[in-house]
Amino acid sequence: MTVWNAVLLGLVQGIAEILPISGSGHLSIINNLFKLSDVSEGHMLFGALLRLATLIAVVIVYWPELSAMAYELLSFANLGPYAGQQKERYVAARVFFMLVLGTIPLFLLLPIHEKIDALSSRNIFVGVMLILTGCLLAVSDKMSPGKKNAGNMSVTDALLIGLCQSVSAIPGLSRSAVSVTSGIAVGLKPSFAVHYSLLLSIPAVFGACILAFGKAFEQGIDWHSVPAYLIGMAVAILSSIFSIRILRMIGKKGKFGGFSYYCWVVGVLSIILYLIF
Repeated sequence: MTVWNAVLLGLVQGIAEILPISGSGHLSIINNLFKLSDVSEGHMLFGALLRLATLIAVVIVYWPELSAMAYELLSFANLGPYAGQQKERYVAARVFFMLVLGTIPLFLLLPIHEKIDALSSRNIFVGVMLILTGCLLAVSDKMSPGKKNAGNMSVTDALLIGLCQSVSAIPGLSRSAVSVTSGIAVGLKPSFAVHYSLLLSIPAVFGACILAFGKAFEQGIDWHSVPAYLIGMAVAILSSIFSIRILRMIGKKGKFGGFSYYCWVVGVLSIILYLIF
């Protein structure tokens, strides 16, 4: 693993994983075409570190909200300075419980996650999923924007979004595209759909990191490449923070269809390249 390869893959991870264009899909296509991070060469640790980089970036950007959740949860349990106040004021704590509910469907994937990961080796499959991602984004632009937010989204909303997010574990199907589109479909405001989707990524990516690090240490580590890994990880963190800000800006406008054309082009190209090579 060279430094330039690590920088490229870190940049792709930071941009494609956050924006609704599928990070796993892009990394799979690049790996399949150019063999920049082939797992047979002992680079699974790098993939785990890239996932961790995305997690760190989301935590950095949403640290105020995460702190508020912890603060209000303690207060809700009569252990903090809000003790005794009316429970309806605990909006951040309510979001926390909605995130817990939205994460539950991910446990359905545990028995089959290895089979799902194996699909990433097929560019034609990833290409089809990218085209589907583009279709979801195009549909999201046709939906009437809802008005639900942290204060009035329901348990059913959280479970449905979580169920849709679990489907997006398929390589090439963007997690953010699926969760944001499903959020808008159940009536969330587009800006809050982005907000909830990014927060919902924290437990999802954390779980993926645990599985990825387990596989990496089981397979073996190329210690000579670790410095390059860390540089790529730093690039992924910085590009993820930038991408989060871009996505939040777009969420305020509520228009995500522009990404659909990109997904369609990349999806078709990946299928063509698969057929040629």
